[in-house]
Amino acid sequence: SWSSQFNQPTAELYQVEVDNQHPYWLYAGQQDNYSAIAVPSLPPHSHQLGGGAFLLDVGGCETGPAVPHPTNPDIVFSNCKGRFSVFNKTTGQDQRYDVGAANMYGHNPRDLRYRFQRVSPIHVSPHDPNVVYHCSQFVHRSTDGGKSWETISPDLTAFPPERQVISGSPITRDITGEEFYSTIYSIRESKLQKGLIWVGANDGPVHLTRDGGQSWQDVTPESLPPGGRVDCVEPSPHDPAKAYIAVLRYQLGDERPYIYRTNDFGKSWTLLTDGRNGIPADHPTRVVREDPERPGLLYAGTEYGLFLSFDDGKTWQAFQQNLPRTPVTDIKLHRDDLVLSTMGRGFWILDNVSTLRQLTQTEQPQLFAPKDTYRYRYGRTRGTHAVPSPDYHAPSVVIDYFLPDKAKTPLRLDILDAQGRRVRSIASHTDTARQEQPERDMRTNEAPFTLDSRLDTKAGLHRFRWDLRHFGPWDANTRRRFRGGPLALPGTYTLRLHVDRITLEQSFHLLPDPRVLEAGVSQEDLEKQLTLCLDVVSLLSEAKKLAHEIQQERKKLEKKDAPSNPSRLETLKTLEDRLITPKERYPQPRFIDQARYLYGVISRADQLPGKDAYQRFEELKELFQGLKNQWEEEMRE
Repeated sequence: SWSSQFNQPTAELYQVEVDNQHPYWLYAGQQDNYSAIAVPSLPPHSHQLGGGAFLLDVGGCETGPAVPHPTNPDIVFSNCKGRFSVFNKTTGQDQRYDVGAANMYGHNPRDLRYRFQRVSPIHVSPHDPNVVYHCSQFVHRSTDGGKSWETISPDLTAFPPERQVISGSPITRDITGEEFYSTIYSIRESKLQKGLIWVGANDGPVHLTRDGGQSWQDVTPESLPPGGRVDCVEPSPHDPAKAYIAVLRYQLGDERPYIYRTNDFGKSWTLLTDGRNGIPADHPTRVVREDPERPGLLYAGTEYGLFLSFDDGKTWQAFQQNLPRTPVTDIKLHRDDLVLSTMGRGFWILDNVSTLRQLTQTEQPQLFAPKDTYRYRYGRTRGTHAVPSPDYHAPSVVIDYFLPDKAKTPLRLDILDAQGRRVRSIASHTDTARQEQPERDMRTNEAPFTLDSRLDTKAGLHRFRWDLRHFGPWDANTRRRFRGGPLALPGTYTLRLHVDRITLEQSFHLLPDPRVLEAGVSQEDLEKQLTLCLDVVSLLSEAKKLAHEIQQERKKLEKKDAPSNPSRLETLKTLEDRLITPKERYPQPRFIDQARYLYGVISRADQLPGKDAYQRFEELKELFQGLKNQWEEEMRE
């Protein structure tokens, strides 16, 4: 018997693009599976078929690329082996606008007007979302979504005559029309200077235009051996004269890495990979990107994983973490995330690389500034045996910190709102921190602690995730105590990390989900919701503590062979029964479960609570006051 091919994350992805919706989606051509695909970086909603059901076909075919429109993610510019199309997610239709509109299959490439290879690049100008580039051996430009094209370059390939042949003949004709040599493989326009465009071909040359295609220069590095595939061109986001290229030559029997940098518009180049400065000599290179915030911070994708440089390529170090050792085909940096496509292990995202931009050599503890984080809500996705779900993190703020040595005392992390009120306090899970902490109403400054072993005290760089929540209700079970509180409001927050006798502080913004605002839920609505949620949490805490006190008193009386006050024991049982739901099939919910139900009604979505919720809360408050009075009267006797 055979399983579904979807039972393991082994997608072969040629590249990755990202859009600007919330959450953002990833796009790529996927070898052998129908069309180009899109998947969300975080689950947009729950689905009965699990996370695999989020996978969308977005036009073109297996090869891609698939490039979302910068301002309208419902429109995707797709490629199928050189055939350009515009896919509309709303209609599900893929409109074709081929350059030349001629069938290339079966031709000798030297006889073709346009040579397109299977992953012919598509690039949208960072200066004008209506300008789209598409490449054969020429650069083609459209300003009307592909309906019309103009050629803005000469042939920018080496075009060696001996390579323009029909392979496999005369015995078995092998050529299809999608794997030609001598085509453009990569194109990027500088984000800093309109009309500054870098182009690399799959047979070696690198070209540059500084005037939008009116004139072109061959800027191929002199030391680069001929014939390799310029897999990536990367204009620097910091200096228009600076750029990088990554060249792949293993198809020619050359396993060496080739990453070059220019600082003078390609007049001269520096090889950044000599096989001895971090990237091994047998690690072919596919892609290089410069960090958009920190100049000289480089990310390189090789045939055997990911590498990092803090000094503009002078030295490299492996940055593998838990990434499988697999070819990294493309890298994008988006909303401070590092987004990867791989050849054989699908998409990968490293959340929040802003810490790398702040990283310096120090012997002191460091708390890094978290990135501004969107306040998303999403549920868990359930996979199936045949289709496992993607590895999505729960909604959280990523908090990174560095300890030069093991902490001598428990760590404590305080999260404060813009008014300085303590929203949450988390302590490392040590014997000292286990001591009972002062308890308080949820909105005062006397805060209890949540114990969490993930607040690591060992030496090194650590990552902790705050789940965006206030304290939840008190519980007799310390593992459940203060868990599951309401979501914090959008706004400005301060982190305070107490390490031994040092206090470190950073601030960040919790951003509203734009979709929630578009749906008509205001900040004022969220503030009112939080107020009621905290009131219910406080009521639940009081009820649970009262139930616990009653249980403890009842157990004391029951230990005696003959209780001195049997009526009192009966009263305690009655009070306990009114607070705690009995363990039986389909019981009538008692007070604590009724309050917990109300909390669920008002806290599961971003909304202004309904009128009935406020009325029910007043009823529960009055009911609880009666139970509390009865308990206090019983204890006075």
